[in-house]
Amino acid sequence: MLYHKTYLHATSKEWVTFIHGAGGSSSIWFKQLRAFQESFNVLLIDLRGHGNSKAPTLKKLTKYTFRSVTKDVEEVLDYLKISSSHFVGISLGTIIIRELAEMRPKLFSSMIMAGAILKINIRSQILMKTGFILRSVVPYILLYQILAFIIMPRKNHKESRNLFKREAKKLYQKEFIRWFGLTTTVNPLLRFMRSKDPQIPTLYVMGEQDYMFLPPVKMTVDRHKSASLEVIEDCGHVVNVEQPAAFNQLVIQWVHRNSQKECSVMHSIF
Repeated sequence: MLYHKTYLHATSKEWVTFIHGAGGSSSIWFKQLRAFQESFNVLLIDLRGHGNSKAPTLKKLTKYTFRSVTKDVEEVLDYLKISSSHFVGISLGTIIIRELAEMRPKLFSSMIMAGAILKINIRSQILMKTGFILRSVVPYILLYQILAFIIMPRKNHKESRNLFKREAKKLYQKEFIRWFGLTTTVNPLLRFMRSKDPQIPTLYVMGEQDYMFLPPVKMTVDRHKSASLEVIEDCGHVVNVEQPAAFNQLVIQWVHRNSQKECSVMHSIF
């Protein structure tokens, strides 16, 4: 089972589950933990091969797919008997959350998609395909550094770049290759995500400077009735690290608002 850690609130019944991106770990949520603990039960998860989720504690997978790595997350939720949660994801973690929403929609009180990936531009597709071809001969950390700089190029993105570089160095070469292999299958899934409204309250939190991923999010929000968008100024891809105060305020307000909706519906029924 994936490594996970819970922080229980004395009275709240609301859960907030955090899912990090590729090359990261649950440690990237360190600027959120204290603020969210004050109001909610919190679940942090390290994805397969990341952080403390290392073999031999995990079931072996011959090939990684988004469905298989999402099932890892599902297993933790079932083990903890969490029947409903708000899910907060960053970058690739948003794809895993969206896959879980398709598999188990009743688990969701709401979704918060930060630095959401809904489309990959041509330049990045070429880089990923080249990297996949050269994955056995080029040091994986070099590929990751190039990709990180393309996604987060500005000076004020430096903290985010360095954080993900540090976390990526903790991955094994084989593990990185397995996760990198997911990029070859992601486009059909992203098209599906853009086309289908999940009918779950969804908040996209994007950086104003997230030039690669913000435009497709804007177009998707215009088409999905269940979605809202908040854009944080002077901020790049990893919004929870670069602008934690603004991020925390937006997401906590969103969770409270959707929790209150759920409560009001229950009261009206009974």
